[in-house]
Amino acid sequence: MIKTIIFDFDGVIADSVQVKTKAFSQIYSPYGKDVVNKVVAHHLANGGVSRIEKFKLYHKIFLCKNLNNQQLENLAGKFSEMVVEKVINAPYVKGAYKFLSENHGKYNYFISSGTPESEIREIAKQRKIDNYFKGIFGSPNTKDEHVQKILRMYGFKKSEVVFVGDAPSDRDAAKINGTHFIARVTTKSSILDERLTIKDLTELEMSLKNFY
Repeated sequence: MIKTIIFDFDGVIADSVQVKTKAFSQIYSPYGKDVVNKVVAHHLANGGVSRIEKFKLYHKIFLCKNLNNQQLENLAGKFSEMVVEKVINAPYVKGAYKFLSENHGKYNYFISSGTPESEIREIAKQRKIDNYFKGIFGSPNTKDEHVQKILRMYGFKKSEVVFVGDAPSDRDAAKINGTHFIARVTTKSSILDERLTIKDLTELEMSLKNFY
């Protein structure tokens, strides 16, 4: 029986993936359409990876430039300015708020995000859902580190924990730590080819019954 649910945020709780995609597109637009297309393709295929790691990679691979710490900090700051308010105001994934608000006494909830930890905590606070979660984790720690920390801190049985995510980093965090995984899949061409999938969170309660 599942007692603990770890949620990714963008694309699982909030319908905010396109907010981040647009920000990456705008930041790299001065370098041309080809670079933008490569950046967007990688970003969409690698949700949950921190923006700092993405900036390092995109500049090095697509622009042949290495960023110093100040440049990384400037890019991260610019990115935050572009996305935070939009993520706070993004609509919920269908069924997400209903599930969170009606079942937080039944399950232990956590958030595991690639967003900087202070930022994702503020977003949850501004959306007035932070009180539903026992813990909210973000970068610079990775998602597999989040799950490891949750298991260690609270002593949960791995068989009673499920990660609900929409990206390879979510799936891998669950697999590395031996927990269950449910994939939110929105298109037939999804990069997540998982046995257990949901199209939105209206299906989550029924999917959890697979683990009884």
